[in-house]
Amino acid sequence: MKIAMASDHAGFSLKEEIKAYLQSQGHEVLDFGAHSEEACDLPDTVYPASLAVGEGKADRGIFVDGVGYGSAMIANKIYGVYAAVCQDPFCANLARSHSDTNVLCIGGKIIGSAIAMEIVKTWMTTEYLGTTEEKYRRRVGKVQAIAEKHLQKLA
Repeated sequence: MKIAMASDHAGFSLKEEIKAYLQSQGHEVLDFGAHSEEACDLPDTVYPASLAVGEGKADRGIFVDGVGYGSAMIANKIYGVYAAVCQDPFCANLARSHSDTNVLCIGGKIIGSAIAMEIVKTWMTTEYLGTTEEKYRRRVGKVQAIAEKHLQKLA
């Protein structure tokens, strides 16, 4: 799988750890930065990474900032991107199985490395239940209809 990754300076260290794990599992990582702990602006990295997911250049995205919400706010502005902030494996499971998210956002100042890695492992390996259960397909379809109505498709 091709994974777009992005962070700000607060998420840099954890992004690098997640990136190494993903690569060890055979995934291709597209790293949009940050490339150090030097202060930077989150939109400069998350926006192009979100575009990569929305345009289909990446299958999924994992974004790490201080709390996770900044990344999710940016990512969810892009057509075709469905981002969730997850702070534990239970939420990561539901974000994939019930909501079919394609972007995971993590707060590097909120959770430690060990729990972050469990979140990533869970999110990466959990299948969407909408392929077999109509209620999830219907619910996700309603969210997609909102996007169709209000977001501009990428060219």
